Amino acid sequence: MAKYSEKASEKVEKTMHEMKEGKLKSGSGKKVTSKKQAVAIGLSEARKAGAKVPKKKD
Repeated sequence: MAKYSEKASEKVEKTMHEMKEGKLKSGSGKKVTSKKQAVAIGLSEARKAGAKVPKKKD
């Protein structure tokens, strides 16, 4: 299992909370309803913030 930093975990937790409230939007502006998509957005934000996150799978 991949190891994620504390900062990455916080980002994912924040995006999951936003999704449950119905406030999380994807890049195209549509509402996110999938847990997997919410986690992916959280990890992507963590990467941009410089957190320790494993590389994306192709």
